[in-house]
Amino acid sequence: MCKIHISISKTHAFTPSTAPPTMSANHSSPYTTLAEFLQRFFAGKVQKLSLNAGFSCPNRDGTIGRGGCTYCNNRTFSPDYCHHAEGIARQLQRGKEFFARKYPEMQYLAYFQAYTSTYAPTDHLVRLYTEALDQPGVVGLVIGTRPDCMPDDLLEWLAERARQTFVMVEYGIESCHDTTLLRINRGHDFACAAETVERTRRAGVKVGGHFILGLPGETHTDIMTAITRINALELDTVKFHQLQIVRGTPMEAEYATHPELFGLYHTAEEYCHLVCDVLERLTPGTAVERFTSSSPRELLIAPDWGLKNHEFTALVVKEMRRRGSTQGCRCR
Repeated sequence: MCKIHISISKTHAFTPSTAPPTMSANHSSPYTTLAEFLQRFFAGKVQKLSLNAGFSCPNRDGTIGRGGCTYCNNRTFSPDYCHHAEGIARQLQRGKEFFARKYPEMQYLAYFQAYTSTYAPTDHLVRLYTEALDQPGVVGLVIGTRPDCMPDDLLEWLAERARQTFVMVEYGIESCHDTTLLRINRGHDFACAAETVERTRRAGVKVGGHFILGLPGETHTDIMTAITRINALELDTVKFHQLQIVRGTPMEAEYATHPELFGLYHTAEEYCHLVCDVLERLTPGTAVERFTSSSPRELLIAPDWGLKNHEFTALVVKEMRRRGSTQGCRCR
């Protein structure tokens, strides 16, 4: 691949904090939140604005496989203001209008979220990312993608940009167990994820990881083992969410035929206890962006707890305090 050298037309104040990534005695939360992580780099409120740039996925178009991951329906996490036909600038403007009514001083991170947001020629990606960063109020870039879709020339450009502004890549890892990754038709193994995370960290780009808790065949012991492997990745941020059975996915048919193969967390309390077990073993200072995913009611089959994300987070905080626990208190 050819190397891309793009001049940087706009920079932002970007000074990483020297504060240690650990919790103080008067810490308001028993775990490290995304807001606390972002406070290391920005003053004031910062909000991620999701973007749909019309990408596909190599696990759908036949490059790696077809049909996609068995749990995936991209409609479950695309906000109403994300319509790729409107273009990057317009989507960002609509997102800013949505949040500015309540927080007029908000700053924004352009979040390329839908499908595999590095799955295109590098010069095309650079144009999209640069357009996003050039919009007023945008102070950084976050890219969601697969660990098998980070070419060296793109990583080189991201590393160059990361020296000027906030850049993070969030990899969909989903499971640390190869048998599970094969079962859900993920199209890569855990070694691929670990190698790509390491390459990205070495390049000086911040790294996040996405993980699903409760995938078919995974026991509580498997999940606890996975946390040890997640810690070894040295991620800046993590996202966890419960397995959801969503309409329009291969997993919907599998669940309808063999529901006994799925260890779904049918109550929020049951899942809350698992999350607290995870937090107790997660490296202190790794920021946790979320614990749950909320699919549209018309798409969700199970589990349906009837809770909003902030309501579930309150359950986690309450249970951690009941235990007298903090993030990493049982981390080896």
